[in-house]
Amino acid sequence: MSLFPFHRPSPDSGSDQSTPPRRWWRWALAILIVAILHFSAMRWIDRARLPSNETKVEPPPVQVELLTPKPIAQPAPQPPAPAPVPVKPAPPKPVARRPAKAEPVLSAKMPDANATAPAETAAPAEPAASATSAAQAAASAPAPAQPPAAKESGDKFSVPPAGELRYDTLVNGMMNQTGTIHWSNDGQHYEMVVSIPLPFVGPYVYSSKGHIDGFGIAPEQYSEQRGRRAADIAIFNRENKQIVYTKTPQSQPLADGAQDRFSVVMQLASLVRGAPDKYKPGVTRQFSVADNDSNEIWPIETVGDESVQTRGGFTTARHFTRLPRREGDKRKLDIWLAPSLGWLPVRILQTEPNGMQIELLWAGKLQPPGASQQGEEAGTQAASEESAPAAPAPLRP
Repeated sequence: MSLFPFHRPSPDSGSDQSTPPRRWWRWALAILIVAILHFSAMRWIDRARLPSNETKVEPPPVQVELLTPKPIAQPAPQPPAPAPVPVKPAPPKPVARRPAKAEPVLSAKMPDANATAPAETAAPAEPAASATSAAQAAASAPAPAQPPAAKESGDKFSVPPAGELRYDTLVNGMMNQTGTIHWSNDGQHYEMVVSIPLPFVGPYVYSSKGHIDGFGIAPEQYSEQRGRRAADIAIFNRENKQIVYTKTPQSQPLADGAQDRFSVVMQLASLVRGAPDKYKPGVTRQFSVADNDSNEIWPIETVGDESVQTRGGFTTARHFTRLPRREGDKRKLDIWLAPSLGWLPVRILQTEPNGMQIELLWAGKLQPPGASQQGEEAGTQAASEESAPAAPAPLRP
């Protein structure tokens, strides 16, 4: 007797007519597993191709200095050169005339001509001696003391040269299309256009244009267009000292040195280019920055020098981070400026409150814009000089 009795089917139960179990769900599960494995492999390959620039969550350094906007340092004027002391040329030395030979006269005594001749020749020598002594006195007189040169005051400033900057755009670490920053600067006016393509939404285009004044970059108009939406514009009215917006009817005071969201990056780069040794870890600088509907203070702190990996290799860059603007501010902004690029931004990272990260990473050669062109022109000039025929040697007398 079996320990585990089981029920035998009866002949009338119809077990011979039962259908086999369906196995379609097994095939569906296998296809799903294969698809997941393929997706994981593709994602791993994409991540392996991208530069690894993980942002370390570290507390910012202790603030050691707070910088506020100041006028740009102007070079000290050179004192005028002292006017040369005019020296009167010495009059020509008169030629001593020989006394005329006296004609014999019918008299008892001849006139003595030799008695008057020495007096006539010695008299004209006095003006020449006085002129020579005056010239020697003027040459030996001490030069007038020059006033001390005025010391430069204010911020040292150097605007980056114009160039078309290309950046890899990444959203949450995934490679996107290439973004661009058009930067033009002629010493008096500037224009900056940032284009970031985003899938399914359209490009984000940020435009800033204005001039350069005593506080550096001075925006006149800032435009922000996200996807297919209409652009929002902020106008910097320098005459009335007001910022007006198309998105809201309110206006706000315009502070000296005020920037917009993207011109502040070039303003920071210009300040660091002017005095790189001034921006040490812990140095914080305040900027008045206008958005498309408001204006606020951005405290940007120097973190320190770090290594950044781009598609062209590794480069050293100085890391700057925006401190919280208010209590509970979770939106972050980090900027890396590279000396190998003339202190242009090599990496910009925006972290949204929901955790989404939008990143711009340098996509060109690790050299300042225009450096390759200047090198090619210098090489072409050197080659033309070598191939030019040598000039014939001058004939010796």
